[in-house]
Amino acid sequence: MDITLTQQAADHINRHLEKRGKGLGLRLGVRTTGCSGLAYNLEYVDEPDQKDQMVEQLGVKVFIDPKSIPFLDGTTVDYSREGLNEGFRFTNPNEKASCGCGESFTV
Repeated sequence: MDITLTQQAADHINRHLEKRGKGLGLRLGVRTTGCSGLAYNLEYVDEPDQKDQMVEQLGVKVFIDPKSIPFLDGTTVDYSREGLNEGFRFTNPNEKASCGCGESFTV
């Protein structure tokens, strides 16, 4: 399982974990939704699921559920601010197409 966090993403996650005052890391997954079929799902992890695979980078633990692994392998997670927009950005080599609004993708 190969997931890469940029320094900007790791810094953002660590800042939010500090603000929350609890949490082990971030869960990254995909869910079925949108016009293209799949969307990224992020949530903070207070207690990991035993089935999760864990990757640690730049001081951040990323937990991935087994069902999402085939869709996420090789993904780079970045965090950026561009004007009034900010958020996580995903570079996923498995992604074949995405919808016009950017909400969902297909593999």
